[in-house]
Amino acid sequence: MTLLLSRRQQWNGSKKGWYNKSMDKIFELIKKEKLRQKEQLQMIPSENYASAGVMKAVGSCLMNKYAEGLAGKRYYQGNKNVDEIERLCQKRALEAFGLSEDKWGVNVQALSGSPANLGVYNGLLEPGDKILSMYLPDGGHLSHGWQIKDKKITLVSKIWKIGFYGVDKKTLVFDYKEIEKKALKFRPKMIICGGTAYPREIDHRSMGKIAKKVGAFYLADVAHEAGLIVGKANKSPFADADVVTMTTHKTLRGPRGALIFGKRKLMDKINSSVFPGMQGGPHIHSMAGIAVALKEVKTESFAKYAKQVVKNAQILAKELKKTGLKVVSGGTDKHLVLLDLRSVGVSGWIAAWALEAVGIIVNRNTVPFETASPYYPSGLRMGTPALTSRGMKEKEMKIIAGWIIEVIETMKQEKLPEDKDKRKEFVKNFKQRIFKDKFLLGIGKQVKELAIKYPVPGV
Repeated sequence: MTLLLSRRQQWNGSKKGWYNKSMDKIFELIKKEKLRQKEQLQMIPSENYASAGVMKAVGSCLMNKYAEGLAGKRYYQGNKNVDEIERLCQKRALEAFGLSEDKWGVNVQALSGSPANLGVYNGLLEPGDKILSMYLPDGGHLSHGWQIKDKKITLVSKIWKIGFYGVDKKTLVFDYKEIEKKALKFRPKMIICGGTAYPREIDHRSMGKIAKKVGAFYLADVAHEAGLIVGKANKSPFADADVVTMTTHKTLRGPRGALIFGKRKLMDKINSSVFPGMQGGPHIHSMAGIAVALKEVKTESFAKYAKQVVKNAQILAKELKKTGLKVVSGGTDKHLVLLDLRSVGVSGWIAAWALEAVGIIVNRNTVPFETASPYYPSGLRMGTPALTSRGMKEKEMKIIAGWIIEVIETMKQEKLPEDKDKRKEFVKNFKQRIFKDKFLLGIGKQVKELAIKYPVPGV
């Protein structure tokens, strides 16, 4: 038997599977990542922890199966069990959001959020049609068609004509009358709401009315808010939208994947757009993990979780504001907080790396009316989904806010050079010394002590 195998492979009889020596390093790195997740505070709003049940489904034998087509209409044999899994996932998705199967359909095959959105555009629009999207620096998303003037950054902007609406300069929230004016002037075929860094709830009723007035489809992308909607901590868009898309790995606490909900009359076009229009076989193992997560979100404990996520984010915002830090829009209705650090003269890039040095993981982010570059932006984006999954509440948010404030205060003397060559040298040196800084190491010790008190779900 071994003569038939490569030198790097041998049959591992005790495990009843293939064992590849070259993979040893991967499992070492996974072990390190598991430790990192336990010892650090995960505060990127788009990240969360999946349950052990979700991870067991995703890591199952289902990854061995090909299943092109829809349930009951496969192009490959051997899909009896897979058909049941897909149908169950669809059933649980509709039930989770309280939707009637007569009025709504759901596609559970899209590989992630951006492909899900692309599947909708491809299914419902013709090339060259107009899309009105939220402006990226104001909190929008790349998958909604980002372009800078005439420079088309994303595939979406190369296929469809993109227009943008943004926040009011004074309030930093939407002015729906202004959005309506833009829609009437631009005359889009589709209007999209939802973004990655807009901390306030979106008025879906107003957006739906605007779309109807101009004869456009209304697509509500609730990738970030999905779990909050299920848990009744945020309002549902389904009464006003034609299509609702979402990822499953954020506030829904599922695996990587996406759901596309559409009015029943639109689903044939959407389904055929996803397959065969855009992708081949779906990832059945991820679909199974999504189904497990959708069962978990129907529990009373998840409803309490969703509401606590919002409470925690609001406490975090309130504490950060106390010391004069600028919280975009003055607060949050959701799971995320966006800081504009221009008021204290600190780059978001510097603050994000300094916080990582103490074990607080956030991400640098553009802010409304940004004056810096996307790679070295002026803001910090942080959220509470993962911390809340670990059981942290208001008390812990106050402690964490204190650490964030201390770190930002310490970074006021650090300035990114304007000159590119000097900046390159600064970046290299900064990354080396920031993880050796004694003051930050002291905070890091406290962060670790807090983190290990709260177990990471599923790990």
